[in-house]
Amino acid sequence: MGHQTSFHAPHGGADFLGWRKTRAGATEIVYDDGVARRMVWRVAGPEASDARISDALRVAVGSHRIVPTLYDELKKRAIGIEKVAG
Repeated sequence: MGHQTSFHAPHGGADFLGWRKTRAGATEIVYDDGVARRMVWRVAGPEASDARISDALRVAVGSHRIVPTLYDELKKRAIGIEKVAG
């Protein structure tokens, strides 16, 4: 069964949050505020399932403070990340 890989903020902002697989097979999380800020994190460790990542992103994008909520949701699910860009 597939999992949703991209989310847009429901509160009228241009915020985008999604995850993708690189050519090397690593998972990356991407945030873009639609104006000036784009951030990319690499998921550290293979233990993070697609479903857990998708759930964390869904909750975070529904918040008005997306990035801090994303950090909280990933921490709750024991998903480690390392910043790649932004």
